[in-house]
Amino acid sequence: MTRAPRVTGAGGGAMGAGGEIPDRVRGALPRGVRLYHVRPDGSVLVADREDCRPLGPGGGMIPFIDDGQFAHYLVGDAATSPERPSNATVKLGMVGPRSAFTPHAHGGEHYVLSLGHASCGLYDTERGRTVDVPLVPGMLIRIPEMMPHSFANRGRRPLTIVTANTGYGIDHEDYAITAPEAERRALGGSPSHPREGALAAAATTDFRALASALRSVEERQNVHGIAPATVRERLAGRLRRVAAALEATR
Repeated sequence: MTRAPRVTGAGGGAMGAGGEIPDRVRGALPRGVRLYHVRPDGSVLVADREDCRPLGPGGGMIPFIDDGQFAHYLVGDAATSPERPSNATVKLGMVGPRSAFTPHAHGGEHYVLSLGHASCGLYDTERGRTVDVPLVPGMLIRIPEMMPHSFANRGRRPLTIVTANTGYGIDHEDYAITAPEAERRALGGSPSHPREGALAAAATTDFRALASALRSVEERQNVHGIAPATVRERLAGRLRRVAAALEATR
């Protein structure tokens, strides 16, 4: 978990090592504008005209799919659905060091922008196999609806991601369908938390095939584990932290 950076009150003292958002910058913000700073160490600061504060577990982020993972909605909320639309949800996510999400599939298409060293395990239905796609800071990956996948943090620090999902918030039954849930539906079970009159995108899905594909991603994850960041990537991370300190607005 990220250690919360030290922040100032109105007085303008130190806020932690690098990445500060000074009072003079905050004071220039129009009311209602928020400024987010994702720092190289994985922590996030959010500022508005009133103050600057850390964003993290217990401070603006909610639990997200698995223990130790968190998210902060920027657009939409956890209750977004086709029946309660906001067109899409956009959120900041925090992935714990050397951890991965349980393999799952979303009812809508999914975008993830990695701000660290990550990987995404994806099931390729056409080729009948699971592949791992390594991601470095600044890479954004699009995942089609109902494609089994699992996102992992290859680094030793918390990883910040920006994610966008079309149509679904985390409370919807089709937001993240795991292998056990797909197997249950394959046997004729209804969604775990059905909504009366819901028109879920997964309604025409072959859940037996989906469950098998999710188990494939899960097996690869269990057998191979999470690939570590390379020596070059770790060096690049150190240089990025130095650059962030030099670029910090004073």
